[in-house]
Amino acid sequence: MSNAKIHPTALVDPGARLGADVEIGPFSVIGSDVLIGDDTIVQSHVVIEGEVAIGIRNFIGHGAIIGAPPQDLSFSPERKTRVEIGSENVIREHCTIHRGSAEGSATKIGDKNFLMTAAHVGHNCTIGNNVIVANNCLLGGYVHVDDGAFLGGGGVFHQHMRIGRLALTQGASGFSKDIPPFLIAAEINYVFGVNIIGLRRAGFSGRDRDEIKAAFKLLYTSGLNISQALEKAATMNFGAPAREFLDFVANAKKRGICPLKRGTAEEMAI
Repeated sequence: MSNAKIHPTALVDPGARLGADVEIGPFSVIGSDVLIGDDTIVQSHVVIEGEVAIGIRNFIGHGAIIGAPPQDLSFSPERKTRVEIGSENVIREHCTIHRGSAEGSATKIGDKNFLMTAAHVGHNCTIGNNVIVANNCLLGGYVHVDDGAFLGGGGVFHQHMRIGRLALTQGASGFSKDIPPFLIAAEINYVFGVNIIGLRRAGFSGRDRDEIKAAFKLLYTSGLNISQALEKAATMNFGAPAREFLDFVANAKKRGICPLKRGTAEEMAI
């Protein structure tokens, strides 16, 4: 177990692999198939069970549970599934991250994410990098969250949906349809416009922001249906970010995309 610092009341299975300078707090339980990378801090009353791989320099808060079986009635305990977590994540107190459901599958969290208190990440979710999941968010199974998204507190996200890059969702909202990248979404399955402030903070050029707004208007306010808007967009000279937005929409076939809340476009600076 290298030079890990383990509190006397913690229970760490001899099969667990702990990197250099890992800290395990009071009353935490670490299972036999767990790998924890260097300089990771695990606070008190944390349970990490099942096959879990955690990278370096992570912070795991009091009472978090990582690697528990999925809440899936079809799950069989003998299945070999796992959780994969990257590096430099902050996982605050009482978060729950369940392992995959189908044989050989995984729940995956990338790097430099911030999961606030009591966030739930269901089985087979995929979270990219630099994502913020605020307090009490609930992610059902197979939710995919792209890089830089911000999920507002108390949000509910239906299984098999996707949240695009740098999308922002308002707190206490619920979604069962895909949220395209770069947009603001709120209430129940509505988008309200382009996340202009987020794009500026992320360093998008004025031209890229304008093209994203133009693509948004073509899709949502031109009077064309989605197929017609995508067909017209294919003839236009959009750069990579606007194309990313349009490609996301073209591939959102299982759930479809959130519609625009009418009468709010001007207020949200699209």
